[in-house]
Amino acid sequence: MSVVLVTGGTRGIGLAIADAFAAGGHTVAVCARRPVEGGVHAFFAADLREPEACAALIDEVVAKFGRLDVLVNNAGGSPAADAATMSPRFSDKIVKLNLMAPFWLSQQANAVMQKQDDGGVIVNIASVSGIRASPGTSAYGAAKAGLLSLTKTLAVEWAPKVRVAAVTPGLIATEYAKDHYPDFDAIAATVPAGRFGTPEDVANATVFLASPAAAYASGTNLVLDGGGEWPAFLRPKG
Repeated sequence: MSVVLVTGGTRGIGLAIADAFAAGGHTVAVCARRPVEGGVHAFFAADLREPEACAALIDEVVAKFGRLDVLVNNAGGSPAADAATMSPRFSDKIVKLNLMAPFWLSQQANAVMQKQDDGGVIVNIASVSGIRASPGTSAYGAAKAGLLSLTKTLAVEWAPKVRVAAVTPGLIATEYAKDHYPDFDAIAATVPAGRFGTPEDVANATVFLASPAAAYASGTNLVLDGGGEWPAFLRPKG
């Protein structure tokens, strides 16, 4: 079966993606800055904000498993920060993690996949913050918008050997969602689907895009927003 690398694959959406690939019989590697106790997937430590670390990660995975068939660029995120006062150092770190790290990893993965008879697939996990306003996380939203543009460009440049696609989740009920959205149930009621998405929803979409069933999907962005979320920042306060 395929060898799959999921970045940020030790918790939340990333762990759900790793588990879904493993359930399908694939060999799964995950990376994060620190391991999580009780992890069941092959773990590699990496700080993806450094290009050298990205290159070393791909080298280590290929050295261990002999190939790389699927790269899922899932690691990302951002604390809240006001655009008017955000420091250059902060914004640089956010853009590196959410845009440049997927780019650097994809470059290294492509170099491996182009030499394989079956090529490979890269799936980028984006965000609705990249296709609408993202107040409070402006650098993150801009980086995710860039990731979607990158997805389309790489799909053209690296075809036909390597497919590149994206999944764009909306509101997802991770383990931290209720802390981030105190009015969780009220927000969920504004989604046409009537609920937040689950990490498993994102995982299922990712596995599909990486599978032969999606062989003609390249440059594709699969939006998972339950029919069109009403952004939480538009809800009246109080």
